[in-house]
Amino acid sequence: METKKTIESMFSAGAHFGLGRSRRSPTITPFIFGTKNNTDIFDLEKTEAGFEKAKAFVSNLAKEGKNILFVGGKKEASMAVRTAAEMENMPYVDGRWIGGTISNFVQIRKRIDRYEKLVSDKEKGELAKYTKRERLLIDKEIASLEKMFLGIVSMKKLPDAVFVIDPRHEKNAVKEAQDFNIPVIALCGSDCNISKITHPIIGNDNSRASIRFFTDEIVKAYRSGKVLKV
Repeated sequence: METKKTIESMFSAGAHFGLGRSRRSPTITPFIFGTKNNTDIFDLEKTEAGFEKAKAFVSNLAKEGKNILFVGGKKEASMAVRTAAEMENMPYVDGRWIGGTISNFVQIRKRIDRYEKLVSDKEKGELAKYTKRERLLIDKEIASLEKMFLGIVSMKKLPDAVFVIDPRHEKNAVKEAQDFNIPVIALCGSDCNISKITHPIIGNDNSRASIRFFTDEIVKAYRSGKVLKV
């Protein structure tokens, strides 16, 4: 009964729509139910089975007190990713992926620490000792650092897993995670190569409604695991 309800919810969110058949990755073929008007249609029963495994993995991460980095920079995904991550105080990237976020984390962390110090100094009024021009330059630096790193300020160490919307679009984030053997959970459209994705979720990764459905469910799975945390 629960499986049927999940499939109905996915269908209502438009999760069954892929892209044009010509754009299909061969790795997605087993998940295709059919093609309508040259648009691939996903088999939501297979999607649901994979999604349940992904949610079980996420729940277990929460049970063990581990953290997830949410990644979704394209316009259809950014709001859902940021909202979901903030609900659980998780780090997120809702814009352009900054190279080295994982692979050069020590240096990235230094820049975040710099941002935090400047913000703290400004709030304490410690920038008053600088000239007007110097304060203007510091404000510009704060704005620049905030734009790049605001979502990952809370990330004090490498994430235990990465949740990605559209691994094809976020290929750099996925590669960095894979290079460091960090599990990747990903909502994958029909043009995505899922061969190296740890927990692929096959569904519409271009629709705001579909993306919001899957991100919300990932948050619910994480919360269910927190209840079991010992």
